[in-house]
Amino acid sequence: MSTINIKRVKTSEIELKDRLVSIQRVAKVTKGGRTFSFSAIVVVGDENGVVGYGLGKAKEVTEAIAKGVDDAKKNLVKVPILKGTVPHEQIGKYSGGFVLIKPAAVGTGVIAGGAMRAVLESAGIHNVLAKSKGSSNPHNVVKATVDALTKMRDAYTVAQHRGVDLNKVFNG
Repeated sequence: MSTINIKRVKTSEIELKDRLVSIQRVAKVTKGGRTFSFSAIVVVGDENGVVGYGLGKAKEVTEAIAKGVDDAKKNLVKVPILKGTVPHEQIGKYSGGFVLIKPAAVGTGVIAGGAMRAVLESAGIHNVLAKSKGSSNPHNVVKATVDALTKMRDAYTVAQHRGVDLNKVFNG
C-alpha cells in the first residue's frame, strides 16, 4: 500500500479565515476550589482548497481562540476541489469518529453536520453530501473530516502517480 503524501502549505502566502467549531469550559478541582479554563477547536481556511484545524487552551475565551488559530495555521493542508465539490467519495476516520464525504451536483450546497460543515466550508467546498458516523465529539469529527480530505486525489495526481496520460485515467 502506498503512503499518502500530505500537502503542507505555508501560512505567509494566503489570507485565512477562521471558524470556531467548539468551545468548552473545563474545571480543575483543587483544595482551594474549582479553577476554570477554556478549550477551543478552531478551523482555518482560505476557501480555495487550503484548510487546517487547531486546539487552544487558556484561562480566557478570547485567548483560547487565538491560541487555536495559531495552532491551526501550523497544520494547514491542501485539498483537491473539482468544480466546487470533492473529486470522489471518501471515508475518513479518527479514533471513534467516522465520516463519509460524497461529491454533489451544483446547487446542492453543503449538506453536513456542525463540525464537518466548518471544515468543508473553510476548505472552499460548496456542494457536498456528508455524513458523520460514530463519535459526535467535535475533536474526532474535525480530525476525521481532515483525514478524508487529505486522502482525496484528483485525476491529474492519479495520472502522475501511475505515470500515464490524463485521458488514460478515465478511459482505462
